[in-house]
Amino acid sequence: MAGIFLHTFQPPPVLARVGPFTIHWYGLFLSLGALAGYVVWLRLGRAYRLKSVQLETLFFLTVLAGFVGARLYHVLNEWPYYAARPTEILAIWNGGLAIHGALLAGLAVFMVYARRAKLSFPLLADIVVPAVALGQAIGRWGNYFNQELFGRPTALPWGIPIEIVKRPPELVTSEFFHPTFLYESIGSLLVFVILIFLHRRRLAGPEPRGRVSYGIIALIYFIAESLVRTVTELLRVDQVPLVAGVRLPLLVSILIALLAAVILVRRMKGVRA
Repeated sequence: MAGIFLHTFQPPPVLARVGPFTIHWYGLFLSLGALAGYVVWLRLGRAYRLKSVQLETLFFLTVLAGFVGARLYHVLNEWPYYAARPTEILAIWNGGLAIHGALLAGLAVFMVYARRAKLSFPLLADIVVPAVALGQAIGRWGNYFNQELFGRPTALPWGIPIEIVKRPPELVTSEFFHPTFLYESIGSLLVFVILIFLHRRRLAGPEPRGRVSYGIIALIYFIAESLVRTVTELLRVDQVPLVAGVRLPLLVSILIALLAAVILVRRMKGVRA
């Protein structure tokens, strides 16, 4: 049924107009993703006996930094477009938030806050990644309603129709495309479930082992989410910078996965020791 719906429904970008205000589906799903992530962040943080005021402050700072970082990363990636249209740099309701930029900015905030508050950075990273994964799973639906970040043409029954003006010029004669937003949403949801399982297992185990293993769940997130992004990047047709003919987000995802895997192997050796 979901496939039939996606195949026949033409998503509108605007949810409603109330007086001078316009509510976009994109903004709604970003807000829902942030709210869901906040609930997960608070519940996990309290399970590790962290103070609510610290959790709330850090979440607000991280969302703010992640939002700015995500937009800045996207604008820099497509600078020729925005250089010619500077007024659209702030038009976030049209889409354009890059997860890699959000992660970089969020990590910076986490490191600074953890040092100043004398908290464990690896533990904070472990706690936030399930919230990020769930937020990604929900937020990706905003891309669907904006008809952006779709994949190559497909004849599969769950292929989504894209307006002619949104199609790349070389694919203007194609009508249905891979719903890469859906693939990434499902992948992020699976990552979220795995991370929550790992947290529950740790919280039920002995305390000393838990301390040694702090940071491992965050590394697993970076590996798993990067693999999900790698798969979708192989399908996507949106314009991004190329390095030696390869999409930059694809290279960044592979690099993150490899780096996290190397660190994870070293950390796991320390846990077994």
